[in-house]
Amino acid sequence: AGDPRFSFILLEKNVGKRKAQIVAIRRSSGDLVLNVDSDTILASDVVAKLALKMQDPAVGAAMGQLAASNRSDTWLTRLIDMEYWLACNEERAAQARFGAVMCCCGPCAMYRRSALVLLLDQYETQLFRGKPSDFGEDRHLTILMLKAGLRTEYVPDAIAATIVPDRLGPYLRQQLRWARSTFRDTLLALRLLPSLDRYLTLDVVGQNLGPLLLALSVLAGLAQFALKGTVPWSAVLMIASMTIIRCSVAAFRARQLRFLGFSLHPFINVFLLLP
Repeated sequence: AGDPRFSFILLEKNVGKRKAQIVAIRRSSGDLVLNVDSDTILASDVVAKLALKMQDPAVGAAMGQLAASNRSDTWLTRLIDMEYWLACNEERAAQARFGAVMCCCGPCAMYRRSALVLLLDQYETQLFRGKPSDFGEDRHLTILMLKAGLRTEYVPDAIAATIVPDRLGPYLRQQLRWARSTFRDTLLALRLLPSLDRYLTLDVVGQNLGPLLLALSVLAGLAQFALKGTVPWSAVLMIASMTIIRCSVAAFRARQLRFLGFSLHPFINVFLLLP
C-alpha cells in the first residue's frame, strides 16, 4: 500500500464486482486495464504477453489461459481444471481464429481503456427483465467490445491460476450463474452475429441449443424407460461415443492421458447441471 505506483480504492460497502470495476476504471489513467479476480495468481509474464497482443489497435480485449491452482485437492477440482483447459484451448482458441472470443474470463482479462470508457455507461446500466443486472459481467463486457467493432483475443501462453470450487454445491451454483449469463447475453449477441464469421454463428447457436437438445434426449429416454420399460441404448451410446471422442482428442492435443478421466463429467452434466 505504500508503493506510490499503486492506488487502492476502499468503497464504503460491497457494491458488487461491476460497480467496483467501473469506479476503478474511471480512476485509472493507463492505456490498458487488467482485470484480475481476487483468488487468481498470475504468471510473471502475463502482463507482458497480454500487452503484446493489445499492440494491435483493433483489439479491444484479450484473455489468458486459466488453470485451477487447487487442481490436486479433490476429484472435482481435477475435473474442473480439465474443463478450464477445454474451454480455453478448444472454445476460446477456435473463436480467436476469427478475432471474436465471446467471453473474456474475469480471472485474467486485459481491456483497452479508451474503448472501456466509451462503453461504461452501457455496462453500468444493463437491465434484464427490467431489473439491474448483477451477474455475467465478463461475457457482457466482451460482447459490448465486439459490438463496438473491436476484436477480442485469446493468449494461450499467458497463464493464470485461479481457485475453483472443491465441492459440488458451490460448483453447481457457479455453473448456474454462468449458464444464466450465457443464455441472457446470447440475446445481445444475436444482432451481432451477422457481422461476424459464420463459424461464430454456428458456435453460439450450438452452445445454446446443445444443452436443450441434451435435456430433451434425457427426458425422452426417461419417458421411454417409464412407459415401455426399455433402455434407450442408441441415445446412451451416442452420448458416450461423443464423450470418448472429445476426451481422446483433448488427451492427444494436450499430450496428457488424464483428459480421458474427463469422461466422468457428463454424469455431472446430465444428472445435476441439466436439472
